[in-house]
Amino acid sequence: MSNMPAKTTIPRLFSAIVSVFLTIGAYAADTDPAQLSVADYLDLEQVRDAQVSPDGRQIVYTRRWVDQRTDRWSSALWIMDADGSRHRFMRKGSNARWSPSGDRILFIAQGDNEKPQVFVRWMDDEGATSQVTRVNVTPTSPRWSPDGQQIAFVAIVPAEDSWNIDLPPAPKGASWSKPPRILDRVHYRQDRVGFTDPGFSHLFVVPANSGTARQLTTGEWNVGAQFDGLFSGAVLSWSPDSRTILFDGWMDSNGDDIYRRSHIYAVNVESEEIEQLTRKTGFWTSPAMSTDGRYIAYTGYPASDATYEMERIHLMDANGDNARQLSDTFDRPPGILRWPTNDRGIYFNAQDDGYLNVFYMNLNGDVRAVTTGKHTITLDSLSANGRTGVGIATSFYEPGDVHSYPLNGRGEPTRLTAVNADLLSGKKLGEHEEIWYEAADGNRAHGWIVKPPNFDAAKKYPLLMEIHGGPFGMYTGRFNFQYQVFAANGFVVVYTNPRGSTGYGEAFSQAIDHAYPSVDYLDLMGGIDAVIEQGYINEKRMYVGGCSGGGVLSSWVIGHTDRFAAAAVRCPVTNWMSMLGTTDIPNFTFSFFRKPFWEDPTDWLKHSSVMYVGNVKTPTVIMTGEQDMRTPMSQSEEYYAALKFAGVPTKLLRFNDQYHGTGSKPSNYMRTMLYMMSWYNRYTLDGEVTEDSEE
Repeated sequence: MSNMPAKTTIPRLFSAIVSVFLTIGAYAADTDPAQLSVADYLDLEQVRDAQVSPDGRQIVYTRRWVDQRTDRWSSALWIMDADGSRHRFMRKGSNARWSPSGDRILFIAQGDNEKPQVFVRWMDDEGATSQVTRVNVTPTSPRWSPDGQQIAFVAIVPAEDSWNIDLPPAPKGASWSKPPRILDRVHYRQDRVGFTDPGFSHLFVVPANSGTARQLTTGEWNVGAQFDGLFSGAVLSWSPDSRTILFDGWMDSNGDDIYRRSHIYAVNVESEEIEQLTRKTGFWTSPAMSTDGRYIAYTGYPASDATYEMERIHLMDANGDNARQLSDTFDRPPGILRWPTNDRGIYFNAQDDGYLNVFYMNLNGDVRAVTTGKHTITLDSLSANGRTGVGIATSFYEPGDVHSYPLNGRGEPTRLTAVNADLLSGKKLGEHEEIWYEAADGNRAHGWIVKPPNFDAAKKYPLLMEIHGGPFGMYTGRFNFQYQVFAANGFVVVYTNPRGSTGYGEAFSQAIDHAYPSVDYLDLMGGIDAVIEQGYINEKRMYVGGCSGGGVLSSWVIGHTDRFAAAAVRCPVTNWMSMLGTTDIPNFTFSFFRKPFWEDPTDWLKHSSVMYVGNVKTPTVIMTGEQDMRTPMSQSEEYYAALKFAGVPTKLLRFNDQYHGTGSKPSNYMRTMLYMMSWYNRYTLDGEVTEDSEE
């Protein structure tokens, strides 16, 4: 396996870079080899997308590692027997899917034109591999037809410029500017690698033995009911006879309902005729046809003007008749739906009070837990006999490995890989502690503390609070490399799920309906108070930060309290009015407020943190990617300029080669941690500058 080692043998080219990072602000990181360091990130591995073969004997999964030369994550497919034995590298690629007969797998890898393509590998001793597609678009969500003869996939098709003008021809040898990108709608698509030209996601099908990909959907609408603007694929489901493909889709428009209206459709693969199956207006997504072809399960909710509605599981006949919600009592958002071969119910993941577990719902709406415990565990696939589920499990002290578990719920998950055992061997991690507490208005909220290794309750420690994005998302109680590094450097890390977070019931999420930020602030501060009560926090050294929705709330927090000594506001929204016209999801902003700002700007301004800069005393570093289209650089620039004008100590860090977030590039992920700790170690609440300052 010298061509694909589990741990890279490339010389540690980044080590010199990291040593330079460590001098930023004269900050000296913890160098105790028994604790995690920033540089350990270069050796961290990730596993995802575990797929069990139809006969249940083998598992293929994607394994990711940092390519230090190219400063990106690389992926490869690994295979093992179902009991974890004969664990071995197979080839580079990702997104593996077994053919229905188990004789082949499809996967995504770089093709002849250096673009991602669909490949098929035979799973016999010869292991012959062929490139199936040769397209100029990026295939996602590939799915086998049940007869194994075709492969469906989704890709963004760039919109054509139809505006012709009579421009004089350029002289021979001249170098004229490129023509403008022409937008005639507010919204445009951006995929995971930063594709930002106008376009629409469409459905394709290609013969599984290689051939010409045929586009089944066309026009100004999108396959894949994505509402966050960042296209990452779609949910496809074939009918048992391989003649029809189910998909979710939504029309593109300039209206304020663009992200709140979608339907389930069926397309005839031969005739390309499309039928809308859902009839009630709403947000309907993730179709899954039963193995006998009688029913379609799907998730979603009826049309609403609420900022957040919880998706629930619905069922309809294959022709769209008799649509109904299966359960009124299961108050947790479901993930991808999977039918067992007996078609008596549906398996799915669901967020539940800060953790992720697997559940089963029968066709009467009765629910039972398949897995339980304080971890996150996915259901990536299930065996054809319906007895075993396979997915990725992560807990407080384990970064994530492939696990299998019985679907009858009568056994514990079995760990099949240990990809980071070498990295963590001999490392002392910070202790995780779960907390439930009350906010000032009596609301009960949930979170976790990560304590420094060798923690001593008699000492006083600096506190670092991180706030999650969304806002409709959820922190989970699981291993977090960044938080463990912060803890190894002497910080007590606090992270919580304030109101607006998912996984605690619809009412909890809707508490910030048309009022974001608002009462979520009370939950954040309640978490701080709960940790301070334990007696080991240095209240002069408390710090706050977060990215995206966490950037919104961290900038809001420092505009409403001066309890924090410093802040790291990352990829924030600070002005909802200017956000509307600059983000790649502008219409999403409309759902936060009841009226457009040209009719009444009151709420738009009331909930914009830039309006509270006059209250800010907290030294603040702002970090945003130059290519961020989600929370554009202009949002950070506005906030930075206002802080400067108000006389608040501040710096703006414009990260190169970075889209939304500050960690898609491994080097930027490490920079983020190091800049944060350097900034925090400069300041105490009484204004004193620590010895680590440049000053």
